[in-house]
Amino acid sequence: MAYRTAVVGGSGYTGGELLRLLAAHPAMEVAYATADSNAGASVADLHPGLRSAYPDMVLETLDSAALVGLDAVFLALPHGASQQIVPGLVGEVGHVIDLGADFRTPVGNYETWYGTSHQAPELLDTFAYGLPELFRPQIADADHVAVPGCYPTAAALALAPLLDTGSVECESIIVDAASGVSGRGRSLSSVSLYSEASDNFSAYGLLDHRHTGEMEYAMARVADRDVTILFTPHLAPMPRGILATCYARPASGTPTTPGLLEMFREFYSNEPFIEVVDEPPGTKATLGSNAVHLTARADPRTGTVLVIAAEDNLVKGAAGQALQCANLVLGLDETSGLTSCGVAP
Repeated sequence: MAYRTAVVGGSGYTGGELLRLLAAHPAMEVAYATADSNAGASVADLHPGLRSAYPDMVLETLDSAALVGLDAVFLALPHGASQQIVPGLVGEVGHVIDLGADFRTPVGNYETWYGTSHQAPELLDTFAYGLPELFRPQIADADHVAVPGCYPTAAALALAPLLDTGSVECESIIVDAASGVSGRGRSLSSVSLYSEASDNFSAYGLLDHRHTGEMEYAMARVADRDVTILFTPHLAPMPRGILATCYARPASGTPTTPGLLEMFREFYSNEPFIEVVDEPPGTKATLGSNAVHLTARADPRTGTVLVIAAEDNLVKGAAGQALQCANLVLGLDETSGLTSCGVAP
């Protein structure tokens, strides 16, 4: 028997990636998919690569009554939209898997970094933070899951072994990361135009990017103390991928590169989607996969620990991680419908 699911927000890049992954899932089927301005369009027209999987499916205007009784509902909506509809879904569907920011962090963190009041703060505690490698027991026991952002996923997984062991200072962490253009979504914007993004590498969101608060929240849970991060995101001229370069100061002693790599391999030894590699990873190796590739270095000259993480922002950074979390809450094999193998060249 297949679990019946819905994708709310199926016209965007993340929604399309969810539909792609669900089409190959052995125990889930998409019973309903919605769009907003694209309601009435077929999945095949908006996502031509999915034509054979959904030859007759039409994206509909959201009708909450159509979601009642479904086993899992994936929300691939702009930030701020989920909190408007989640109150009507809780108790009516099996599990909500939200890919937006609305239920990821405590209300104070959300309101500080998103600059607006939260409309459903009473439901925040019903959502687990959906980073399985760090919070698997909480996800498996939860009714609903808030899937982390793409940048926080890369940064938290890169730094977790160091924070968990108290190996680095928590007050002076730097995260310097670049994302492919799909991270800006499918909506038209001048920055995303080919003539603007091609052959260009640019920073944005200096000092106050909203993912900073989520990174600090996630890493503080791992470190069991406050964490302060300086985060600088960049837009890279590629469709997909995130490369995060993270810097921290050792808390004590003088770490070595072999020691760091051994620590990372031990920390992630049972994780099917984490690969600790000797050479600096590239985004191409993770393309289309739910994998994160990590490497670490110790620099005695500057007294710095360096960690690099590569991921596909649409898979492990969004739709793949959502499916990984859905597998957990439904009691399925966590890897169902997912792969750690990238598409290259």
